[in-house]
Amino acid sequence: MNLFVFGLGYSAQHFIATHSAALGLGVAGTVRGKDKAASLRARGIEAFVFGPDLADAGIPAALDKADALLLTAPPSSAGDPVLAAYGARIAVAPNLRKILYLSTVAVYGDHNGGWVDEDTPPAPVSDRGAARLEAENGWRALGEASGKQVHILRLPGIYGPGQNALENLREGTAKRLVKPRQVFNRIHVEDIGRAIAACLTTSLPGRVWNVCDDEPAPPQDVVEYGARLLGLPVPPDQPFATAQLSPMARSFYGENKRVSNRALREILGVTLAYPTYREGLAALAEDL
Repeated sequence: MNLFVFGLGYSAQHFIATHSAALGLGVAGTVRGKDKAASLRARGIEAFVFGPDLADAGIPAALDKADALLLTAPPSSAGDPVLAAYGARIAVAPNLRKILYLSTVAVYGDHNGGWVDEDTPPAPVSDRGAARLEAENGWRALGEASGKQVHILRLPGIYGPGQNALENLREGTAKRLVKPRQVFNRIHVEDIGRAIAACLTTSLPGRVWNVCDDEPAPPQDVVEYGARLLGLPVPPDQPFATAQLSPMARSFYGENKRVSNRALREILGVTLAYPTYREGLAALAEDL
């Protein structure tokens, strides 16, 4: 199977490193800069440059060879850049059967700590959530018009090697922000990879999947657990109301919900490597 990836970033590269050999994938994809493309080519990944000011001329031919498409690039204020630039070519790509779009649970908006699942109507309250929902709808429409299977993977905050609470604690930048009754789901990058692999190999029709852990938890609990794993002092509580945060960081706390992953586990058949933050952080701590 030939996979083309728009956005060879953290999650996509982890998936390629851990799953492409077992799945027999040939992989090509895009990055935003020439240096990054050269680095990936040196590692055996056919990489093209795609950004606001440059698009490699080889991308259309590579799309024609692809059996599946993985989309990780975020939308801009002008909409989904891949859909705008290559939607028409993707719709007629002769070998392409599956499209996987990595979206966000922000499309659900705020539910005051209540549970949501894939049947919950989206009601984004942030600009990023609204933009992702618009992109989801665009890819679904393309799939319906072209007969290509579209899977939407909605993700919460991502953590994994080099990108986690333990790193923040070691660098002295971790904060225990406390907002009463606030919870978040999260997902280890390995479990994103497992979900991508399952979507690429499933015979199920395309649909939405919540790709998240089993246990939505207060963010300060995650930091405390990480500190205890490392034998470091637990950072003091910092009330959310008085914390100095960027508008983006503050906006995350404007959404409070518990996201169910039952469909991921029971229908798609994904077994999570790290069902809660405790297993995930403990494994990361062992590798430090």
